[in-house]
Amino acid sequence: MKNILLLTDFSQNSINAIHYAINLFKDYNCSYYLLHVKSAQSYTTDDLMATGSETIYSSIVKDAKENLKRIVVGLKTKFNIETSKLETLVDYDNLTDSIKQIVDTKHIDLIVMGTNGVTGAKEVLLGSNTINVIRNISCETLIVPEDFTFSRPKEILMPLDHKDTLDDNAFNNASAFANNFAHKLHVLRVKPNSENLLEGKHDEQYLKHRIKNINFDYHTVTDVPMHYVVDCYIQTHNIDLLVLLVQPESLLERFFMGSPTTKISNAIRVPLLVFHTEL
Repeated sequence: MKNILLLTDFSQNSINAIHYAINLFKDYNCSYYLLHVKSAQSYTTDDLMATGSETIYSSIVKDAKENLKRIVVGLKTKFNIETSKLETLVDYDNLTDSIKQIVDTKHIDLIVMGTNGVTGAKEVLLGSNTINVIRNISCETLIVPEDFTFSRPKEILMPLDHKDTLDDNAFNNASAFANNFAHKLHVLRVKPNSENLLEGKHDEQYLKHRIKNINFDYHTVTDVPMHYVVDCYIQTHNIDLLVLLVQPESLLERFFMGSPTTKISNAIRVPLLVFHTEL
């Protein structure tokens, strides 16, 4: 069984991401937790004074609960989900803190969220939330771009940078996903230079050992930034899903240099599934 956390801000984008995830796992025995997080920054003193005789908490969560109920009705009608398999949650907290708590208490296996990219003020905020979830919560995360229409992920792209290793739980989990869902896995080893050419042979041997049920292609690319390689490859191949192995990075590196994860997730054309490497 998978315990799947579905994030929603009630936008069509988040609903689309939820539909994608339920379509993807429709043949599996899953429990879904539908979460809406209310930020303290979204309320002013006037808003709280207007609650009248109601408690502040009930005023804050009442509308959210009603909206979640409407979403649940739609999901049950569209996907025939049992009531016992779908739970709604409203929290009043920082987004990542709320998600962390629920991941722990509900034993969440996968987080699902939508993202609009980085065009305009609203999209910048959503992009920031996406990066914060990826970087601060060690849980598999599925990110669905705006208006993406569901199709079964038959061809999956997995880019690797020079730090990524295939001898890791993150790759093992990613390869298991590919074996269960895809017809073909495309692996790109993106390197800053042409040193250590034997690494490619090691990669291919490991792939032959781990990728059992599907075909795979392996390519090495040097001296080109990863996000350029990924974007070009997706545009020139029939890629349905992007899989990324995310490494822990220092705050200094993330703040001053950015990372392939940040650049890729800000410009994804297909859904992105993130697996976290070990510390």
